[in-house]
Parts: sequence; C-alpha cells; structure tokens
Amino acid sequence: MRPVFPGLQSVFDNSPYGINMSHTGLKGRDMAFRGTSRRNWLKALAAGAFASSLPTSLLAATAAWPSRDYSARVRTIVERSLVIDMLAPLKIDFEPEAYAGRLTADLATEYRDSGIDVMHHSAAFYGPRAREEVLGYLAGWQGYAARNSEVLCVVGVAQDLDRAKALGKIGVIMGVQNADHFQSVEDVKYFHQLGQRCAQLTYNTQNYLGTGGTERVDSGLTDYGIAIVKAMNEAGMLVDVSHCGDRTTLDAIEASSKPIAITHSNCRALNDHPRLKTDEAIRKLAAKDGVMGITGVRNFIRNREPTTVEHMVDHIDHVAKLVGIEHVGIGSDADLNGYDDMPAAQLKMLRGLYKSSYAFRDKLDTDGFDHPKKIYDLADALVRRGYSDSDIELVLGGNFRRLLGQVWG
Repeated sequence: MRPVFPGLQSVFDNSPYGINMSHTGLKGRDMAFRGTSRRNWLKALAAGAFASSLPTSLLAATAAWPSRDYSARVRTIVERSLVIDMLAPLKIDFEPEAYAGRLTADLATEYRDSGIDVMHHSAAFYGPRAREEVLGYLAGWQGYAARNSEVLCVVGVAQDLDRAKALGKIGVIMGVQNADHFQSVEDVKYFHQLGQRCAQLTYNTQNYLGTGGTERVDSGLTDYGIAIVKAMNEAGMLVDVSHCGDRTTLDAIEASSKPIAITHSNCRALNDHPRLKTDEAIRKLAAKDGVMGITGVRNFIRNREPTTVEHMVDHIDHVAKLVGIEHVGIGSDADLNGYDDMPAAQLKMLRGLYKSSYAFRDKLDTDGFDHPKKIYDLADALVRRGYSDSDIELVLGGNFRRLLGQVWG
C-alpha cells in the first residue's frame, strides 16, 4: 500500500488513513476522512479550473447521488446556516497524489452542492514517530488547501469561519485524533503555530495522557494529560474527547478551564457501545458550555435494523432534551459519499482494522445520511421532528461556531 503523506510509509503499514495501529495494538480507527463542501462558489470555478486527483471509483460513486427535491424551507435553512461538520476530512484517498494534486471540476461540484461550509479535517497518529508524521500531515494537507485556494481556506481564528462562508469557500480546520505527537508540553504551542486547532487527547487506546474508549480499564487523565489540557487552553486549541474512555472524558472536562468538545460520538443511553458517551459525560460537558457532535456511522446510531437518518435525529433529540439544544451539533465521521461506496478490497481492509467491539454490520453508512447532500436530508428530518429554523441552525453549525469562538479567541 502506498502512503498518503510523503516519507510516511510506516504509518500506512497497518492503515490506509495515515494511522499506524501497530504501535499500541489498536485494531481500529474511527470512521472519517473524505469530503465536505459548499454551494455558492466563486464563479471562476467552472470550466476546467482544476486538474487531476480523484479516483475513477469515487467519480463513479458520485454519479450515483440520489436525486431529490427539498422543500424551500429546508433549502433556505441550509443556505442560511453556517454548516460546520466537526469531523469530516477532505477526502479518503489511498494514493500519495491525494494531497499533492488539484481538485477536479467534479469534486468541486460535489463540494459545492453538499451544503457544508466548514470541515474539521482530522486523522490519528501513534507511537514514537507520531511527531514527524503529524508534521508531514499538516504540511501535506495545508499545502493541498493552498493549491486549491479557489475552493478551500485553512481557518485559524473563529472569524475565518464566517469569512470562508462569505467568500463561498470551504473552511478547513486542521485537527489530529490523538496526542502522541505532543512529546512535551511546549509542543502544544508549536503545533498550534503550525496550524493545528483541535486535538483528541487519546484515540481508542492508552497513551501518556489518558485512556481510549476501547481499553478494558480506564485509569483516567494522567498528570501529563492535565498539563497538556492546560497548555491547549493557553494556546487556544480545542480539546476533543470523542475517543476517550469514560473516566478520562470526565477528568478532561473537569481539568479544562475552557469548554471542550465531543466532536463525533453518540449517546450510550440509546445504544450501548463503548465509543459512545454517557449521560453523565454529556451533562458535565454542557455544564461547562461544551458541544457534542452527533455522528452518522451506522453502528454508533443503532444496534439493529433499520438504521436511518431518523434514528440519528433520536440522538440529537436525546442531547437536546438532556442538556439543551445549545449543546449539540454534527460530526458526521464519514465522507460525503460514505464508506459503503468504497471499492470492495479497500472496504474489506478498513473493516479489518477495527476491534470486534465496534460491532460492524453489513453496512457502515446510515440510510439517508450516506450521500453528498446528506446535510439537506438531516435538516429535512429535523423539520419533520418539529424543530424550529433557529434551532436547526444551531445544530448545523451555530453551536460549534460559538464554541470555537470561545476556545480560539
């Protein structure tokens, strides 16, 4: 298999997404990594402004988008909202050309029509080479954004989120789904200066900061973890506990002087899964003005069939009723087309990376939230559920906009 980032072959020995699972014995990576987007792009985008990069298999999947009409109300809500997907990497592509090329007109159209304005581009890195690998990751993908500046812009402060929408571009938040690259407390400021704006304290397993959600025993946040949280608060980097174990999650909420995020998880009260969050954690997160992003990964939504976008809204309902509409958002944890459209060999390899506790079923994507216009389907489901326009705007991005303003300053 070939790496996505230059000089990082070891990272890809065990995972197609830039994650070396061998360092910690981790067998799984959370769903995430391909696309996102916008509607009113710069008009110059049209005729062949972008050359190469998208695999033909993904172009074929694009041709299979569902064609449907949305109500004027739904279209207006999405167009008016600042839509922030707090876990939506730019794209999944197993080839090194992924970050080195230019957008095609087809991919630009996919982004433009999706309704998403800002995407949190994030991957996980492990072990002794994590620092070097994250440097390559930040350089590679921020370079990609710069090369495609007609479409993408990296955001560093909260006002950049608004500016991206006003310019008709996709705002890109650079994040990392682990903290092994913080080899010293001083590294937090260093990586912030290089563009990182969000970090998970752990992935699924134990590290020097705390315990991941699929470990057998959760020992909580370590002294070093507490020091890193403090440094992140001082630097203006968002603390994310999506993959942390229960105790580590609670410790991080308590240790942080600023509100933190669960960028992509769901409610364990509705689905007893180790990667999901307890009501206690959700209450304590909200008490400090944090926000929880609901994911569309099928096995995180429901443990039986059917599993549809309506069941995804059940998790939004649960958080809203438990702690208030101001504390729930979206972190889709999948790309625009979804995982089930991946080539069979790649999908088989992906499934093989996860622990059995992830409880995959025949499909990974959720019905109705498995195509590039999924944000419209989600907004439509929220309308049917009786949410007001203003509340839907909060869920689609308003709440995360508030949180990022508080944390980034």
